[in-house]
Amino acid sequence: MSRKKRMFDIDMPDDAPVAEPKVSSPDGPVKRRGPMASAISENAGALTERANAEAKIREENDALAHEYVALKRAGLVIKPVPLGDVVTQALVRDRKPGTDYDLPELITSIQEVGLSNPIRVSARGDGKYELIQGYRRLSAYKELAKDAGEAYAQIPAVILPRGEGQAALYRQMVDENLIRKDISFAEMAMTAQAYAADPHTKPTDVDAAVKEVFKSANYQRRSYIRAFARLLDLIGTSLLYPEAISRNLGLALNKRIEEDSSVVRLLKERLSGWENRSVQDEVGVLRSVVDAIPLTAPAKPATKPGAATDNSRRPRTTFEVGKGRRRVRCVAGVGQLTLKMDRDLTAVDRKKLEHGIARLLDSLD
Repeated sequence: MSRKKRMFDIDMPDDAPVAEPKVSSPDGPVKRRGPMASAISENAGALTERANAEAKIREENDALAHEYVALKRAGLVIKPVPLGDVVTQALVRDRKPGTDYDLPELITSIQEVGLSNPIRVSARGDGKYELIQGYRRLSAYKELAKDAGEAYAQIPAVILPRGEGQAALYRQMVDENLIRKDISFAEMAMTAQAYAADPHTKPTDVDAAVKEVFKSANYQRRSYIRAFARLLDLIGTSLLYPEAISRNLGLALNKRIEEDSSVVRLLKERLSGWENRSVQDEVGVLRSVVDAIPLTAPAKPATKPGAATDNSRRPRTTFEVGKGRRRVRCVAGVGQLTLKMDRDLTAVDRKKLEHGIARLLDSLD
């Protein structure tokens, strides 16, 4: 039997490695990295890129934080504050306590166009905020919250940083109100008196208090405030409506008192016990003194209906009924009854008005 001849006698291993093709470049052969090395290199690159991104974010956050602190110190950061967290304890307001009959107009404006000027508060250590500016705005929000609830439960506020001294807080309150057209010299004088009496402020007399707290006012205005402060020291306790005294009347009264100190006693006698007098009544008494009417104390104005008395001395009773936007101011006098409210009564049917007034008259009998 013949044997087959083998054409090639080559011994091939079972797992012979496959030779990788050599890649060459102009600079010489390039070594090829393995899968593990490539993965490590890619991961290191991703970590470096992420670290750079995080460093950039931290840098931007630091810049934003510094900018926020600077804006907050400048009083330019606004945030909503719950009404219950705003208190009015540290400062004596430069508004005489009582009903603000123009408040309904502000309430309507807030409802229609919103609050264009936020209040200013100072942060306290107990989590509350001391009101610095915006007493009427805060009052309007409180009235709105009674009817609208949560919609007006918070008020936009500029929050001043803690650490502001009492003098700085008074200055901020006063400086805003100096631009008010309706603020009276008596109200400013009362603020100066309160500032001098405050144990947390340096001035102990009104003249120094006026110079410090009304630093933004010109010299002439400060002199008027001092004059009104002296007037209030003499007869302030006898006045019900000091804010109604005009600048000229107040200065004339001061001059009259300097000429004759008995004017103080006379004014107190004329105003004492006359609790139901109106603004016009009180101003009329002050003018009579300025006009040098004989310094003899007249009998008290008659309080019985039909009593003979001139129109400026007729007794009046002022009060309010209702609440919120349904609040009505009533002035009752001899032969007259005036009702003032935030409502257009010309839109009410005439028969309905007549019927309502007839019922009112019947109830008074």
